[in-house]
Amino acid sequence: MTVPDLRTARLRLRGLEPTDTEAIVRVFADPDTSRFLAADLSDPDQCRASVERRLAYTGPDGTGHWVVERDGVVIGLAHLRPSAELSGDLVEIGYFLDPAHGGQGLATEAAAALLRHAFTALGLPAVWALVHESNVASRKLVRRLGFTDVGGGEHYGGPHRVLVALPTALGQWHHVELWVPDLARAEESFGWLLTELGWQEHQRRRDGVSWKLGVGYLVVQQSPALTGATHDRRAPGLNHLALHAGPPERVDQLADAALAHGWRPLFADRYPHTGGPDHHAAYLENADGFEIELVAESPRVTRPG
Repeated sequence: MTVPDLRTARLRLRGLEPTDTEAIVRVFADPDTSRFLAADLSDPDQCRASVERRLAYTGPDGTGHWVVERDGVVIGLAHLRPSAELSGDLVEIGYFLDPAHGGQGLATEAAAALLRHAFTALGLPAVWALVHESNVASRKLVRRLGFTDVGGGEHYGGPHRVLVALPTALGQWHHVELWVPDLARAEESFGWLLTELGWQEHQRRRDGVSWKLGVGYLVVQQSPALTGATHDRRAPGLNHLALHAGPPERVDQLADAALAHGWRPLFADRYPHTGGPDHHAAYLENADGFEIELVAESPRVTRPG
C-alpha cells in the first residue's frame, strides 16, 4: 500500500510515518481541533492510539493517511480511505489543521489536493465527506470544493451531514473520431462491442455514427475526405483503444463472443496476460486493423474493519 506525495502551492502532503506521532499530538493539543470527534484527541494518549490505528491502515493502494506540511513543519493530518460509516465501497475524505494555521485557506488547499488525487490518479467515481452538523467552517469548506449535501444521520457518535463530490468534465476526453474505410463493417464490430459494454448510440448521420458513455463519445465515420483505405496501428497515430470491461470472466466472455462480430484475437498465445502477470486483458483487431484492448478489473482490496 503506497501513499503518494502531493504538492500544492504552499503545502506538501506525504504519508504518515511513526516518527510523526508527536507532531500529530501537537496538532491536536488544542481541544478545538477534535471537538467534533467522538474522541478527545487533545488527550495525548488517545491521540497516540489514533495515530497507531492510522499507521496500521491496509486499504486500497493510493489511499490512506497523509500529514500536511508547510515549510517542513507538520501542521495537519488528512485521509482518503474507505468509509467505516457509510455502506458500500465509498471513499471518505477527512482533514484536520492546527488552529494556529487557520484562516489562511490551508485546509481547503489540502483537501483540494486529495480530491484531485482521488479523481485523476485513482479514478474514483465519487468522494464522500461526513461533517458534523455544528461544524460550520468545515461545511463551508466542502461546499467551496463542490460537495453536495445529500442528507444526514448519526455518524461518529453525533449528527453529521453526508456530502458527496463528483468528478467534473474538465480535462476529460470529449470525443474520439475514427475514420474508417467501410462504415457498415466498422459499425458491426464497434457497435456490438460498445453496446455490450454499456454504451448507447448517440448520433447518426449519413456517413457516421457515434456511441456515448458518460461525458465522452466515440465516432466512426466514413469521411469523403479519407485519403487511404487501410489503418496501420503500428504507424504513427492511433495504436489502440483500451476500455474497462468488468471482471476477468466478463472479459473472457466478450473475447469469445467478439469472434462472431468482426473481431479476431491478437497475441492469443499469451492470453490473458499479454500485458503482464497482473494485467488480465483481451486484445482484439477488426477487419480494418483497429485494435481494442478489453481490460479486466483488478481484484478488490478488502477494506479495513
